[in-house]
Amino acid sequence: MTTPRLRVGVIGAGIGAMHLKGYAHNPDVEIVALAGLDDERVRRAAAEFHVPKTYRHYEELLADERIEAVSVCLPNFLHAPVAIAALEAGKHVLVEKPLARNTAEGRAMAAAAAASGKVLMIAFNRRFRQDVLWLKRHIASGALGEIYYAKAFWMRRSGIPRLGSWFVNKAQAGGGPLVDLGVHVLDMALYLLGEPRVRAVSASTYAVFGPRGLKGWEGRVAYGDVGFTFDVEDLATAMIRLEGGATLHLEASWATHSSAADDFGVTLYGSEGGAELFVHNYATQNTLRLFTDLDGVPADTAVFLNSAEERLGIIDRFVDAVLGRGPADPGVAEGLQRTAVLEACYASAAAGRELPLDEG
Repeated sequence: MTTPRLRVGVIGAGIGAMHLKGYAHNPDVEIVALAGLDDERVRRAAAEFHVPKTYRHYEELLADERIEAVSVCLPNFLHAPVAIAALEAGKHVLVEKPLARNTAEGRAMAAAAAASGKVLMIAFNRRFRQDVLWLKRHIASGALGEIYYAKAFWMRRSGIPRLGSWFVNKAQAGGGPLVDLGVHVLDMALYLLGEPRVRAVSASTYAVFGPRGLKGWEGRVAYGDVGFTFDVEDLATAMIRLEGGATLHLEASWATHSSAADDFGVTLYGSEGGAELFVHNYATQNTLRLFTDLDGVPADTAVFLNSAEERLGIIDRFVDAVLGRGPADPGVAEGLQRTAVLEACYASAAAGRELPLDEG
C-alpha cells in the first residue's frame, strides 16, 4: 500500500516559484494549485512545475477542498490575513519570512493556528544551509565552548529591491532591510546560539540612498515619480543583549558605500574556539572557517560543504511536520520572537536609546 501524498497549493508566484520547486522535489507531495495576480508569472510557474490548476485570487484556492496545505508567498502586509484565512479554512500553512509586520499580527496568526490545530511554520530557509547545519552540530559538541559574542550581518552595496514598490513602504513591508534581510541572519544567529531570550536592544536606522531614488536594483527613480514612496531605512544596526550575558551585533543594509556585494553571515566568538560563516553573493561553497589554538599556536580550519538547494530543506521540514514525522520548526515561537526583536529595534531607533524587550 502507498501513503496518499500531501496535496498542496501555493499563493503567490514570485518567491512562490521556489516553493513549487521544493514541493516538486518531494515525493510525498502532490501540487494541486497556484494562485496569483501576476498572470504572466503564474503562467510561467504553472508551466514549469506542471501545476494543474491556477487561480487569480487566494480565496478561490482556499475554497478548493482537495488542498490540505498552502505556502503563503505574498508581500508582508498580506501574511497575517491570508495565513489566518488559510488556517480557518483548515489548511496547514508555511508562510514566507517574516512571520508578520508586527507582534500584534503575529499573535493573531499564532491564535488562529492554535484554534485550528494546524501547522504554522515560517520559511527561515537560510538555517537549512549545510554550513549552518554543520556549524550547529559543531557548537553542540562543545568545540566552541561558551559563546559570549556574535555578529550577524546581511550587507549590500547596491540593492534596494524595487524602488517605489511595497518593499520600501513601511505600512506594507513593516520596515526596510532589517525586515527583509536582517530577519534571516537574526534567525541564523539565534538558532546557532540555542535560542537565548533577548533582554534588550539598542538600534539605529538610516535612510541615506533610498529617499534619493539611488542604489535600486532597477535603476534610479526620479524625484516626483507618481507613487514613489520610501519611508523605511536602507541601513540598520543593533546591539542585542541576550540572556546569560552574551551580545549579538546585527547589521542589515540594502545600500552602502562599502566593499559589500550581496553578503551575509554569522561570526561566533567562543571561549574554546570561533567560527566565521561568510556567504559572498549567495555562495554555496567555501563559506565556513573555524579558529582555535593548537598547542598554544593559532590555527584556522576551512570546512568544505555544498550548501545549495537550502529551500528544499524548509519545504521537506514543513511536509514532515504536516505528516507527523517531525517538529514544526521553525514555528510560531521563533517567528514571534524574531518579529518582537525587530519591532523593538525600530522602537529603540526612534527613541534613541536602549530598550528592554518584553517577549511575553
